[in-house]
Amino acid sequence: MGKLTEIRWHGRAGQGVVTAGELLAEAAMQEGKYFQAFPDYGPERMGAPIKSYTRISDGPIEVHHQILHPDVIVVVNPNLIGVVDLTEGLKGDGIAIVNTPDSPAEVREKLGLKGGTVATLDATRIAMDTLGRDIPSTLMLGAVARVTGLVSLDSVAHCTKERLGEKLRAEVVEANLTAVKRAYEEVAEG
Repeated sequence: MGKLTEIRWHGRAGQGVVTAGELLAEAAMQEGKYFQAFPDYGPERMGAPIKSYTRISDGPIEVHHQILHPDVIVVVNPNLIGVVDLTEGLKGDGIAIVNTPDSPAEVREKLGLKGGTVATLDATRIAMDTLGRDIPSTLMLGAVARVTGLVSLDSVAHCTKERLGEKLRAEVVEANLTAVKRAYEEVAEG
C-alpha cells in the first residue's frame, strides 16, 4: 500500500457531505490515485450530524472500515463544534479544515488542538455570494485541495463540473466552479 491519507467529513444530513467526499475521490481517481469514499449514517433525518469518509492512496487500499484516526477532518457545519467530538482520533500532526468566519487560531482554541494545522474558510459566505444559497460542501473541496495538496484544483473543478453538469443548468455549474476556486484562494491556515 502506498502513502494513505484518511479524511473524515463532518456535517449535517442534507448538506452534501457525502457528495463532497465522493467528488474528492473522483478527483483522486482522475489523477491516477486509489480511493474509497463512503458515508457513515443510519436512519438520520435531515439536519442530523453525519460523517463521511474518503481515503486516497498512491497504491491499492486494503482497509475497509470507518476512519478512526484521520489525517484530515473537514467540518462543513461549524455548529457541530462543541456538539460532536470532531477531533476524535485526529493524528497529532493532522489537519482540521473548518467552514467558519473565525480565524485558524480561534478554531484551534475551540477544538482544543495543540499541534497540526488548522485551516478556516468562510464557505457559507462564499456560497451565499456566488450561489445565493447556503450549500458549502462542494466549496470545501477547494480548501481541501489547497491545504492538503492531495489533488489539484483542476481535477476538483473537472469532477465538480461533470457531476453537477448532469443535473444543473450551465450557469449554476459555472457559479459552483467560481465558488470552488474562491474557496481555494481564500482558505487561511494557521
